[in-house]
Amino acid sequence: MVKAPQGFRHRTRRLLRKDVRERGAVPKASVLLREYNVGDRVAIKIDSSFHYWAMPHRRYHGLTGVVVGKRGSCYIVEVYLGDKKKTLFVAPVHLRPLSSQSP
Repeated sequence: MVKAPQGFRHRTRRLLRKDVRERGAVPKASVLLREYNVGDRVAIKIDSSFHYWAMPHRRYHGLTGVVVGKRGSCYIVEVYLGDKKKTLFVAPVHLRPLSSQSP
């Protein structure tokens, strides 16, 4: 028998799956070029077509974080995972602004 995969993206078939009408589509330029400021609240939504560009681990998919800085073309985002504070380096492709910017 073949050994089960142990890779970074195994068991993500449902989590990172795109809608039928989104498959093969290039993301809009507004998503790629959007700028975030320090203190902005963002949602982490992984775009599976950009797995080579600062893709966060699947456990952070759907979480909300705060932008604390920028490093190169990526953003430094602080996320709480339980009671622990985690620091992620995420490309803007995998971030979405939150509509409610309440503190």
